[in-house]
Amino acid sequence: MTKRNAHETTEPAIVRWLLIATALVFLALFLALPLAAVFSQAFEKGLGVYLETLKEPDTLSSIKLTLITAAVSVPLNLFFGVTAAWAIAKFSFPGKNLLITLIDLPFSVSPVISGLIFVLIFGLQGWLGPWLQSHDIKIVFAVPGIILATIFVTFPFVARELIPLMEAQGKEEEEAALVLGASGLQTFFLVTLPNIKWGLIYGVILCNARAMGEFGAVSVVSGHIRGMTNTVPLHVEILYNEYNNTAAFAVASLLAFLALITLVVKTIAEWKVRQQLEH
Repeated sequence: MTKRNAHETTEPAIVRWLLIATALVFLALFLALPLAAVFSQAFEKGLGVYLETLKEPDTLSSIKLTLITAAVSVPLNLFFGVTAAWAIAKFSFPGKNLLITLIDLPFSVSPVISGLIFVLIFGLQGWLGPWLQSHDIKIVFAVPGIILATIFVTFPFVARELIPLMEAQGKEEEEAALVLGASGLQTFFLVTLPNIKWGLIYGVILCNARAMGEFGAVSVVSGHIRGMTNTVPLHVEILYNEYNNTAAFAVASLLAFLALITLVVKTIAEWKVRQQLEH
């Protein structure tokens, strides 16, 4: 028996059961109960009403915009995250610590503030507003602004999952591949990428979940134009403010489904990543 396992079995049974009970109560109150409330309210008037709500033009428009936003922001963040993680974990260069700090910036800035920054830059009274207006280019209160705000709040996720994983794996395999004559791209696709695939999937899942569920930054730059610039979270807010609770919870259930899928894939990816690090 290892020292760690011996230590884990020395706690009194009452302490272990109290910790387990506390965790279960916490999960029930803050995860299971809210999810149950969402789905019970969504299907309160039956499956027919639920499906009709999802078929409404404004709902379909919000779903379409949410999917477009995720389809653009996630691949861009995937490319940036892999590139940044590879550079940080495998190379030394001036400004490396600054790059790490900038990657963490969205974690320390309120999404509402980040959305306001985009308004101050691209809005009609912003720095680039007059030039954009003169060239008939719309950023704020249009789809491009929503995508830009989403990219900003989600770009740390992939990089932050990959950096510690790639640092823990070291450089030996890549250096061996280069010595054997592999090019930089061959080394990446044949050596680096297979070693980080589960961490990559984990980061992409978290990035996609945040992109589709983002509210604060998107709320500021969208303009709340119904049927045009409302994503699913913004559409839920509008329905709820109109006291259309059944419709609001029906649309919210889509995000709840996404959360459950994310939780399952996240658990599998974490398990695979731990296996990689242990071996």
